[in-house]
Amino acid sequence: MQEKSNPAASHSPARRPAEPRVVELWRYPVKSLVGERLPALTLAVDGVDGDRAWGIRDHRDGRILTGRREPRLLLAAARRDAKGLPCITLPDGREVAGLGPAIDAALSAWLGRPVSLVAAAESDAARAEYFADATDDTSRAIEWTMPKGRFVDSSPVLLMTTAGLRSGAAAHAAGSWDVRRFRPNVLIDLAGDGWIEDGWLGRTLRIGSARLTPRKRCIRCTMITRPQPGLAHDIEIYKTVHRTHGGEAGVWSEVNQPGTIAEGDLLDLT
Repeated sequence: MQEKSNPAASHSPARRPAEPRVVELWRYPVKSLVGERLPALTLAVDGVDGDRAWGIRDHRDGRILTGRREPRLLLAAARRDAKGLPCITLPDGREVAGLGPAIDAALSAWLGRPVSLVAAAESDAARAEYFADATDDTSRAIEWTMPKGRFVDSSPVLLMTTAGLRSGAAAHAAGSWDVRRFRPNVLIDLAGDGWIEDGWLGRTLRIGSARLTPRKRCIRCTMITRPQPGLAHDIEIYKTVHRTHGGEAGVWSEVNQPGTIAEGDLLDLT
């Protein structure tokens, strides 16, 4: 379904790189489903090719479901097939692919409610929700509108560093600080500790043939506590991020120059 990854554990001080380097790349074809790790990503102005291109719409209220409201989404995985269409692996191992009544029926049966798989490119700006208290699913739900064209929460590309994950692991050593909890597109292997990427806001990152500018820190929510294959529920992950870094982790970035990023590419900061 996906590759396991735990950079916080695997990138020990003895293995910290001399130069910042791309260590993992991720795409999430269907919003809130487990994504696919890839050797390279193609970036357009509006984000990663094929990223958050589809979402599951709840027919009852018209919202796009997320793992905040519907945690079961993180028990399924999505990839993009050779035809560029979504292929979803359900928790029981069945695969459903494409768009239309058949996949909608399978998803509705799984979730126990009428839903449909919809393309972001063919949808109006979509509504989603998060909880006022990220540690309490019964707290008030707050609605926001996602940018039109992709079902991303904020900006086109999410970037994180292994230094940040090590910082979290140092503060909550019993937790699994696996990058899959945080769902970035780009993970940079970086020497040092702490949320070093905060210092990149407003600067230009040259990676491969692409150029990005981090614009704001990513506000975290209950999603990083949710269980998914290979990862247990852990509310202390969010509490630790909240206590040590104001509830934020990683940086939302815009694409200044489209291009391709590959694992192993060096990061040049200007």
